[in-house]
Amino acid sequence: MVAESSRKRKGKIRWSKLYSFAACFRPLTSKDRLAARELIGQPGFSRVVFCNEPHLHKRKPYKYPYNYISTTKYNVLTFLPRALFEQFRRVANFYFLLAAIFSLFSLAPFSRASLIAPLVFVVGISMLKEAVEDWHRFLQDLDVNNRTVKTHISNGVFVDKLWKELRVGDVVKVNKGEYFPSDLLLLSSGNEDGVCYVETMNLDGETNLKIKRCLEASLCLNEDEEFSKFKATVHCEDPNPNLYTFVGNIEFEKESYPLSPSQLLLRDSKLRNTDYIYGVVIFSGHDTKAVRNSTRSPSKRSRIERKMDHIIYILFSMLVLVSLVSSFGSLLYLRQDMVDWWYLQLPDDNKVNDLDDSNSEKYDDRFFNPSKPVQSAGLQFIRALILYGYLIPISLYVSIEVVKVLQTMLINKDIELYDDVTCKSVQARTSNLNEELGQVEMILSDKTGTLTCNQMEFRKCSIAGVSYGGDITEVDLAASMRMNADFEPFEFSIDETDGATRSFEPFEFSVSSFSAQNWNARLTKTEGPVIKGFNFRDDRLTNKNWIHGSNLFDITMFFRVMALCHTGIPLEDDNHKTDKLSYEAESPEEVSFLIASQEFGFQFCRRTQSLMVLKEFDLSSMKEVEREYKLLNLLEFSSSRKRMSVIVSNEDGQIFLLCKGADSIIFERLADNGRAYEQATTMHLSSYAEDGLRTLAFAYRTIEAAEYESWNTIFTQAKATIGPEREELLEQASETIEKDLILLGVVAVEDKLQKGVPECIDKLAQAGLKIWLLTGDKRETAINIGFACSLLRQDMKQFHLSLSRDAESNNQVKDMKEDILQQIESSYKMVCEERNKEAPFGLVIDGKALEIALRGDVKDEFLQLAVNCASVICCRVSPKQKALITRLVKQYTGKTTLAIGDGANDVGMIQEADIGVGISGMEGMQAVMASDFSLPQFRFLERLLIVHGHWCYQRLSKMVLYFVYKNVAFGLTLFYYELYTSFSGEVLYDDWYMTMFNVMLTSLPVIALGVLEQDVSSDICLQFPALYQQGPRNVHFSWSRIIGWILNGVVSSLVIFLANIYILSPTAMRENGFVADIDSLGATTYTCIIWTVNCQIALITSHFTWIQHLSIWGSILLWYIFLLVYGALPPNFSGNAFQVLVEGIGPAPLYWMITVLVVVVSLLPYFIHIVIQRSYFPMDDHIIQEMEQCYKKYDVRDNEMWVREQRNSQRSTRIGFSARVDAKILSFNQQLQQKKLSIYRSVTNSPIYRSITTSPFS
Repeated sequence: MVAESSRKRKGKIRWSKLYSFAACFRPLTSKDRLAARELIGQPGFSRVVFCNEPHLHKRKPYKYPYNYISTTKYNVLTFLPRALFEQFRRVANFYFLLAAIFSLFSLAPFSRASLIAPLVFVVGISMLKEAVEDWHRFLQDLDVNNRTVKTHISNGVFVDKLWKELRVGDVVKVNKGEYFPSDLLLLSSGNEDGVCYVETMNLDGETNLKIKRCLEASLCLNEDEEFSKFKATVHCEDPNPNLYTFVGNIEFEKESYPLSPSQLLLRDSKLRNTDYIYGVVIFSGHDTKAVRNSTRSPSKRSRIERKMDHIIYILFSMLVLVSLVSSFGSLLYLRQDMVDWWYLQLPDDNKVNDLDDSNSEKYDDRFFNPSKPVQSAGLQFIRALILYGYLIPISLYVSIEVVKVLQTMLINKDIELYDDVTCKSVQARTSNLNEELGQVEMILSDKTGTLTCNQMEFRKCSIAGVSYGGDITEVDLAASMRMNADFEPFEFSIDETDGATRSFEPFEFSVSSFSAQNWNARLTKTEGPVIKGFNFRDDRLTNKNWIHGSNLFDITMFFRVMALCHTGIPLEDDNHKTDKLSYEAESPEEVSFLIASQEFGFQFCRRTQSLMVLKEFDLSSMKEVEREYKLLNLLEFSSSRKRMSVIVSNEDGQIFLLCKGADSIIFERLADNGRAYEQATTMHLSSYAEDGLRTLAFAYRTIEAAEYESWNTIFTQAKATIGPEREELLEQASETIEKDLILLGVVAVEDKLQKGVPECIDKLAQAGLKIWLLTGDKRETAINIGFACSLLRQDMKQFHLSLSRDAESNNQVKDMKEDILQQIESSYKMVCEERNKEAPFGLVIDGKALEIALRGDVKDEFLQLAVNCASVICCRVSPKQKALITRLVKQYTGKTTLAIGDGANDVGMIQEADIGVGISGMEGMQAVMASDFSLPQFRFLERLLIVHGHWCYQRLSKMVLYFVYKNVAFGLTLFYYELYTSFSGEVLYDDWYMTMFNVMLTSLPVIALGVLEQDVSSDICLQFPALYQQGPRNVHFSWSRIIGWILNGVVSSLVIFLANIYILSPTAMRENGFVADIDSLGATTYTCIIWTVNCQIALITSHFTWIQHLSIWGSILLWYIFLLVYGALPPNFSGNAFQVLVEGIGPAPLYWMITVLVVVVSLLPYFIHIVIQRSYFPMDDHIIQEMEQCYKKYDVRDNEMWVREQRNSQRSTRIGFSARVDAKILSFNQQLQQKKLSIYRSVTNSPIYRSITTSPFS
């Protein structure tokens, strides 16, 4: 009953009578009505909606899509063609498709199965992976589409209906805390005057609630039964992505009413502070504005994969080259020598005719005719293209697919990436971009819900010139510890002639070591139970200790402003377990103020249309009393006013104006006698801002009754004015009363960061990544967060780009361009002049200026400035602008970009970036569904990039280079044998040897390398974040490395082939004097290749587990097992390989000697290379590995070299917590030097010192 009565009281408050400036309460003018009528029916404004008659929208011309949405890349019809296209746009796959087609003819040197089967296997595995990943996207879509909402069916009956089944025209009922399933036209709400509050944080990132209000005509539709006979027709704009405009009219009960954005409720926004609303579906599914702001899931490829195409081009060029050599060589031999070789001559035509048909077929070779050397050479070229195809690693792609899937499984199962609070872990939603995580250079991040928790906490305040809540910041604390100094700020007062009290905070340093325990003890001494929204620790104010202080009137008025100047509503506890209330308000700041005032003894307990009731502590009786304040006027907050005021009268009839707002706005409205605390308060504001806290100033004034009556008459007339001059009249009226204020102090609230955000940003900055903040919030809020998460620092030179008032008022694009261009040029000039100085640069730009800066003829200058700044903050940014910035940054810099966000407004940015990361937080799943990776919280990005990104990049780089090496080493031996046999086209190896090479005998070690390789452990990666720079600099996959590995393969192939040929040819292989035949030569050469490539992978492996050992040595053993089993098969199956191991090469000692000799000699060049590199040109990971090995008997982290290397990895940091600490240490040192100099001067100028120095005894 209490909750029900609370709702009734809330419903009776007519906010339309209280608000003055909100657009939704502005009376409609005849001009508004005429504008709507003129647009309706024109192109772009042709949509017709029949309210409560969705069946009329099942057929044309009014047929609109269902509310079903899809973020998948494929569907049943498009999967096969699109997936095949994705596979065969890879050069290697396309080549092997052609080879498989040629295998259908007898021209191919191998059997059809040995060419077609690997291609089908590779493409099939890749397509299966794509299908599984898209299936997971489909399941997430299903989760959203299967949400339910109350929908009217008939006769006033509402039933649960799936979101995907909604149609345009359906009437729905949305309850408090629920998301709107589509774009709705607001018909009525649980509040008496049709007002509702909407949280659009998921769309535009703003935390403040938006006020929406239905038309007066539909206020009566506030019960289910009212919709049994409801009919109306809406004519409005066509679907578009603009979130802030809506034009239309509604024909209801034979009257036409114009519509505005105030009546439109957008999909993915949430109903707050309102029990329920009724609305009709206007736009559904992919027609909704939120979905229109997103784009289809793009097909993304990593840089390594794109570079692999170029490697394939090189290998293909080698293939064509050696094929041409074979073809020309064959042509020369045919013309000169081969025609005289009797064993290659064909019988003449007469003899052929005398033969029977079977013998004729035997001698008639269509692909080799010595009398037609050019034709034979051309056919030999095609045959060579297929024969040397092992230069192109067909299994590379499928091996990479398998490795990436296994990598994603390891990422998903990493216990360090699991969040205990939400019971969620990191999820890799695609495996295509694992290695791209290790090459990120730019991070573009949303703010609300990504960096912050969407929670406000009351942290500090300054009342009557005294700061409460602790003065030492974490930056000061860390700097003091680094300096090994004791930092003791203290306060003292000096009574001046005017009676004002000023606060001083001098820095005191001593040579004694810093006592962190003492500081922690001071903090924990005042700690109490955790109160949501109240994180304030100061014994001087808590537990009503403020009554023992001075300036009690100012303190009391400060708390009254906090408790009365708001639009909040108290919510009573249904179970009466506590006397504390919870609150709802338009902004989270107001909620934190109400909670704080309650904790200080000023509890806002109820309100009516014209009355506000406080339980406050009475100083005379020392008891809590209930006092009523009559609410006379409410001048609400707006982005242009930047302040809010209420005019109230107390029980004694005194009239007060209580005001809160931005400090700059309040200070310029202070009376001459109201500035007593201005200087001290300004100092505290600077300190709070450095902490990243959001500040508001509190002030008041007393109003005489006659002055109020005169003003209220003017204000009432302005409020009732209809026309464009209404806003101007209201602003003028408010200016006349909001003046001559008396400053009380400031409050500082924290837009609470998610756990570990500053530390994560600091580590990412140390890793060399640049971080841009893109938010829909206002500039002040964005700057506060910039300081809180250490993207900004006090000594940073900030450039603020915004349109001047003149340029904005003219509304001429040319003037605005010139204005922004002038600001950009002057800022860039300063960057060029002061680039070598220590202080970094920060850029802050708002949405309107950004819109101009991103235009074609300005964007290059803007991006040139932006990329030269240490941090960039873009505020008031729309979803489209986020996506556009991401695209332009990616194109302009050519660097790998990562975008991270949590809401539907971040979807475009996430999809546009090279890597999209969604936060699986509290605000729906739109960002996650569009992302490549999902995180429970932002802090997990540190480990995902610096550990897994670094590992995956290095693993894939090594894997690809090794694949190139082994295929070059193997494929060129076929070419050398072709040269050795005078371009005969003879194949050195058995067909099944060729097939087994990539499929079985060398595949497992390379997969183990790609999944388990670690140059250093995860802890070392986090301790030395500079190691991450190997990815952005592409150290492990540079062209020099690629060419080097190709040359290594060439050298190995030469050693293997020449050693086998020139050792086996002149030498008897067995005791009976038999020399090696082609089968023994092929098996021996193949054995050397298997040993060499597997030993090579052992040399490049840094981190061995039993899996690596099993795969490497097991693969070598598997070759002997295969040779034994294959040779034991009947000759019909094994062919010339019958018993080749048991009877041919196995008993010969020369076979085993050659194997050992060839492996050692072929690996010697690489071994010499790594010895020289590690000795004289070591890389970062080499140094760390050596330090670990040298000091593994001791605690390596205590070693001086270890500490030095750690510091070196942090040297170039310009943003982040560490950079702020360094800047603070520099500031402290400067202050110390100034103090020492001051002391020295005061001593040397003293008479005593002079007398001593001038004494004859001195």
